Amino acid sequence: MFDLSRPSPEPQALRIADLGQALSPWLTQTTFPQAGTALRCGVSGGADSLALMALGVAAGCEVTAVHVDHGQRAGSEKEAEVVERYATTIGASFMSHTVDVAAGSNLEARMRTARYAVLGDEVATGHTADDQAETLLINLVRGAGLVGLGAMEPGHCTPILSLRRTDTEAICSTLGWTPIVDASNADPAYLRNRMRHEVLPLLADIADRDVVPLLNRSSSHARDAARLLEEQAQRLDPTDAKLLAAAPAPVAALCLQRWIRSETGDEYRIDAASIERVLCVARGEALAAEVNGGWRISRSQQRLTIEDTTRSKI
Repeated sequence: MFDLSRPSPEPQALRIADLGQALSPWLTQTTFPQAGTALRCGVSGGADSLALMALGVAAGCEVTAVHVDHGQRAGSEKEAEVVERYATTIGASFMSHTVDVAAGSNLEARMRTARYAVLGDEVATGHTADDQAETLLINLVRGAGLVGLGAMEPGHCTPILSLRRTDTEAICSTLGWTPIVDASNADPAYLRNRMRHEVLPLLADIADRDVVPLLNRSSSHARDAARLLEEQAQRLDPTDAKLLAAAPAPVAALCLQRWIRSETGDEYRIDAASIERVLCVARGEALAAEVNGGWRISRSQQRLTIEDTTRSKI
């Protein structure tokens, strides 16, 4: 076991060097930014996020561990103390925030929204290859297209996406750390938990092999295809009805997605039925189409325009 507490004449330098050596079997599989880069890491105290924090420090990043307490479990405020202790041990900075999320429907999504409002868009998360497989399956049963099937994009925000959950547990064991176990991760009320504890084991049993690498490979193929469509979509003028009508449907649909979200400021993807209605307008099969509750897209002289009908009524 790796001892982070041993004395040294240069404790910080030696600690990072020793940390890098101890975690080298896993570090080569990560996608952290270059050494010296400031990196905010979302750290709940579970094995995945603790491993993320340790690997980030080992990679030479200036890590700040950010813990968010949703206040949903008794004693959850103590978890921040655990994260702070481990962060301090390896020389990472620490921040803690408490958010108020009321009980009620769609709790998981609301907690995520509150959490990322604190963490920010560029935060690094401890998502692993197992999370990637679960995300693919979740998006699949929701009827996602290529972008959704591509699941999470590897990069600086998901630097340990190639590691398995068993790897993060092994990292914590190597460091002598005891991760926090969130009992809600076993609650079948959450779709992800059912994918994790029921669907993936069943698929592995049927396939007689570990299916996580296979699902991750499928996600990679979907991302490659989505990137190709994106490149073609960027060449299209979304207001040119004639070009949209002549373009391959997946390319035209993606082009319209980007345009409508940009014009309306809506971060969510437009459903397929709405996109098809707009394509009908582009082809001259309809005069106008409603999208995103109050926005109307119409065609005039081979050009598409979009207007907010709720404002025009004021």
